[in-house]
Amino acid sequence: MLSHTGTYAGTCSVTPTADRAAKHDRLVRILDEHGADSMTLSRPENLSWYFDGARTAVPLGGAPVFSAVIHRDGAAVVTALENEAERLATEEIGGAEVRAVPWFTDLTTIAPESLRDTDAVAALRQARAALLPVERERYRVLGRDAAAAMTHVLQQCHPRMPEYEVAAELAHAVLSTGAEPSVILIAGAARCGIQHPLPTSAAIGDRVMVVLTAKRFGLHMSLTRWARFTGAETAAEIAIREVEADVFAATRPGRELREVLDDIATAYATHGLGTADRPAWREHHQGGPTGYLGRDPKADPTTTTLVAAGGAFAWNPWTPHAKVEDTVIVDADGVDILSVDPVWPTVDVRGLRRPAALDLS
Repeated sequence: MLSHTGTYAGTCSVTPTADRAAKHDRLVRILDEHGADSMTLSRPENLSWYFDGARTAVPLGGAPVFSAVIHRDGAAVVTALENEAERLATEEIGGAEVRAVPWFTDLTTIAPESLRDTDAVAALRQARAALLPVERERYRVLGRDAAAAMTHVLQQCHPRMPEYEVAAELAHAVLSTGAEPSVILIAGAARCGIQHPLPTSAAIGDRVMVVLTAKRFGLHMSLTRWARFTGAETAAEIAIREVEADVFAATRPGRELREVLDDIATAYATHGLGTADRPAWREHHQGGPTGYLGRDPKADPTTTTLVAAGGAFAWNPWTPHAKVEDTVIVDADGVDILSVDPVWPTVDVRGLRRPAALDLS
């Protein structure tokens, strides 16, 4: 329990996973590089990663309500806003001492002598990248749940259904799994050429694209699915899946993301998408590594971040009226697709089962 002064919360009751030691070893290597004895974690991706998927904020996507100082010897001291500390100690954070401070405290000013995570962004991104066993299993279960939620919602759709209603049903389905919807995009037939179609009151019509990012245990699971009531598969849909196959082939451990993006640009042209004056890869961002951030980072022509073996990726090749996206883990021998519902219709693309449009006619 908190003391009457609100400055000390004792030891948390949540048990950390066995993988905490491996994460600490990765932090110690960063401390060695910087000649530091402790690191202050203040960013949500780092706090969730280190503390076994703890929920860091109260508003969805909001600022963290705690920070943490991780010492070289393994001691972890969490500083939490006093109106959050007891809940965090009881429900979210294991293996740390929790100290409460007034709710108006600037958590970024704690332990100024410590190395800040904001001064070691690239190193921490690399530390988070290769998923440990418990993370990989959590991710696989989240992928199954997110994909099943998508299937359930799209199976119930009808052409007169407003995009807002599809979004509401999907948010409900995701929250019912204990995950949080971080992104929901809905494009009915009239809006399928929009890259980021925030849902509107428009009816979905005879075709709909649904994009979801669901978050649980700090991990982000992204996928895109299509359903149609009339019509057949288009040439653009076939071509975009071929682009994705080239993207997967290009995502090899040890390569820089900018090299992968070069191959992505070539893939669009190879499969007849875009023009010399308007390259298709410039029409929308292509995605990139994922995990404790939706994109960690988003791949661009300057990104030197390396593809990590055992790292998660969410590429999202797009062209007007066609898009494909799943969350995968990149291993030395290929990709392991996480966001899979066995009920969803698929087609074979170079040995991988990839999602087709759900036929609701």
